[in-house]
Amino acid sequence: MTRAAGSRHRFRIGLKDKITIFLALLLAFVVVLLSTLVLAGIREDQQRRMEQSFSQLANSANLRVREEYLTGERVSPDEFMERNGQSLAVDLGGQSGMAVTLYSADGQFAGTSLPVQPVTDVKDALAHTAQGQEAYITLGNQVLYLAPLYNADQFLGSVQFHGSLQDQKMFYRHIRDLFIGTGAAVLAAGLLLGYLYVWRQAFILGKLNQAAKDIGEGRYLDKPPVRRRDEIGELAEGIYDMSGSISSYVDELNEEKQKLLTAIKRLQELEQQQKQFIGNISHELKTPLTSILAYSDLLGMYSDDPVLLQNARTQISKEAERLYALIEKALQLSSMDIYDFETNASRFQVKPLLEEALSRLQMKAEKQKISLSSELKDDLVWADQDNLMHMVTNLLSNAIKYNRPGGWVRLANHSETEASGERRVIIEVVDSGIGIPEEVQNRIFDPFFTVSDDRSRETGGTGLGLALVRSLAEKQHGTVKLAESGPNGSRFVISLPGEPAAIELEPREE
Repeated sequence: MTRAAGSRHRFRIGLKDKITIFLALLLAFVVVLLSTLVLAGIREDQQRRMEQSFSQLANSANLRVREEYLTGERVSPDEFMERNGQSLAVDLGGQSGMAVTLYSADGQFAGTSLPVQPVTDVKDALAHTAQGQEAYITLGNQVLYLAPLYNADQFLGSVQFHGSLQDQKMFYRHIRDLFIGTGAAVLAAGLLLGYLYVWRQAFILGKLNQAAKDIGEGRYLDKPPVRRRDEIGELAEGIYDMSGSISSYVDELNEEKQKLLTAIKRLQELEQQQKQFIGNISHELKTPLTSILAYSDLLGMYSDDPVLLQNARTQISKEAERLYALIEKALQLSSMDIYDFETNASRFQVKPLLEEALSRLQMKAEKQKISLSSELKDDLVWADQDNLMHMVTNLLSNAIKYNRPGGWVRLANHSETEASGERRVIIEVVDSGIGIPEEVQNRIFDPFFTVSDDRSRETGGTGLGLALVRSLAEKQHGTVKLAESGPNGSRFVISLPGEPAAIELEPREE
C-alpha cells in the first residue's frame, strides 16, 4: 500500500500541468481547425475562379464559332466543323492563350491548336456536352474543360480547353506550408505564454495554499498573501480577514483558558489554604482548651493553694480571651463573605482615631521593646470609624508582632488628589520588621494564608487579619496594599475616600 501510494504521488499531475496540457490541446485544435477551414476556402476559391475563367472562355468560343458559322456557307454542323475546325481551334487557342481542341456534334475530332492530336479519352465528357452540360477531366497537373457550342438552339459541337493546375497547386502548397509554419509558431508561442501565465496563477494559488496551511498550524497572517484587483485578490483578502478573526478567537480562547487555569490554580491554593487553616485553627483551639483543662485539673487537686489559684485564674482568663478572639475573627470573616453588612460611614477627623489606635497598642509595643512614632495631620475622611480602627490596629499589631527587638513602627497620614479630581486619604504603617518573602507577597491578603506555620504558631496568627482588613477597606470604597517589603521592614498603605460625594453611598438596611 505504501509503494502504491508513493507511485501515485510520484506521477501525480498537478493543476499547473493539467491547465498547460489543456491549453496546448486547445491551441492545437484551434490552429488545425482554422488552417483546415482557410485551406478549404482557398481550394474552393481556386475552383470557382477556374470555373469562371473557363466559362468566359467557353462564351468567347461560342461567339467566335457562331460568327464563323453565320458568315460562312450554309452547311450542316458536322460538315462545318470538319471544314473549319482546325482553323477555329488555332484561332481560339491564340485568343485564349490555351491549347484548344474542337469536336463535331457527333463527337469526332475536328481540330486542335496542339502540334499533335490529343489521345485522351473524352467520350464520356462529350456525352455530357451533347446534353448541354460542361465537363472537367483532371490529369495530374492538367485539367481538360469541355463545353458545348451552339448556334441559337442548334448544337454545333464541343470545345476543349487544356488548362494547367501547376500554379494553383503550387500556391495551395505554399499557403499550406505557411499555415503549418505559422501555426507551429503560434502554437509554441501560445503554449509558452500560456505556460508562463498558468505558472504565475499556480504560484499565486500556491501562496494562498501555504497561507491556509500557516493558519491551520497557528501562524497567522500579518498581511494578505497576494494583492490583486480580481477574484483571486478578493480571495486573498478573505483569507487574511479569516486569519485575523481566527487569531482573535484563538487569543480570546487562550485568554479564557488562562483565566480558567488561574482560577483552578487559585481554587487549589484556596483549598490548600483552607486545609491549612483548619489544621491551624484546630491546633489554636486545642492549645488554649488544653491549658484551660490542665488548670481546671490543678484547681481540683490543689484548691487550697492561693498562689496556684491566682495563677490558674490568670492563665484560664488569658486562654479564654485568646480562644474568644480566635473564634470571633473566624466568624467575622465568614459573615463578611456571606452577608453584605451595612457600613456606617461618616465624615470625621482621622488624626484622633489614629492617635487612639497608637495608644491601644502602646503597651504591647513596650513589651516587645518596639518604639512607636507618628507623623499625623488633621484631615477629614469618609469611612466607618469602627472598621477603620480595626484596620489600623490590625496593621499596627502585625508590625509589632513581626518586628525585631529594638525595632520601630511609624504611623503617618496625608491626602492626595487623583487625576479624576477625587481626594483620597492615605494612611501608612511602616515598620523595621523581618519583612515578607517576595514570592508570597501577592497572597498575604488571602483568607487562611500564613507566611509560615512556625511563625504563625509562635505569634498566634491564623491568616485572617489581613483578609479582614482588605474586606473592610473594599466595603468602604477603599484599598489596602503592601507597598514594599524587604529585609529592612514593610510598608502598608490604606487609601480611603476623603469626600462623601466621590463615592456611591450604600443604602442602610432597616
